[in-house]
Amino acid sequence: MKLVIFGASGKTGSLLVEQALNAGHEVTGYIRSTGAMKHEHPNLRVVVGNLNDKSALKEAIEGAEACISTLGGNSLTKRSPEIVAGIDNIVTIMEQEEVPRFIYMSSIGAGDSKLLMTPIIRFIIVNLMLRVPLADHNENEKRIRASKLSWIIVRPSGLNNGFITGNLKYGTKPTKMKGSRSISRGNVAAFLLKQLSVKMYVKKAVWLYE
Repeated sequence: MKLVIFGASGKTGSLLVEQALNAGHEVTGYIRSTGAMKHEHPNLRVVVGNLNDKSALKEAIEGAEACISTLGGNSLTKRSPEIVAGIDNIVTIMEQEEVPRFIYMSSIGAGDSKLLMTPIIRFIIVNLMLRVPLADHNENEKRIRASKLSWIIVRPSGLNNGFITGNLKYGTKPTKMKGSRSISRGNVAAFLLKQLSVKMYVKKAVWLYE
């Protein structure tokens, strides 16, 4: 599949690029600065541009079959308007170029997934610790839901650098979390990639943890 990965040089995005290439996909990695991409591969194309660079975004998206975003802000105290505007640009260009499938990595705590947490944990995580990044994710999710795309929103719990285990818990209905409140980036990348070939969660938001 011809796949575009946004946030391709980030911790999760880099693993996703590696897994996608190993699976035989043709990957376009969209990055903000030259030299940020760690991988080299005959099936890897790199496009450098900001999220407000519509010509670079179009260059990356044109001719693709699907796009995956692992974009996220780096601050717990400041909103990321460039990413919010960037998701809007990506969705708009995907619609214009008739690229159907968009998989967006959000976070547990966004939307109704906050109901997985107990009231005390919910208050600490959603209302205090992650209030700012979750506000960005909620805004992005709203834009994606309003689109014409065959979207899937994936809401992982806290990310760590553990091994790929495949031992995952996931679903769409809010229920009490049982198990770890974190998940390895490798597991998340594998789950994101799997959504390219299944339709179970099209136009749904799925929570994910170990």
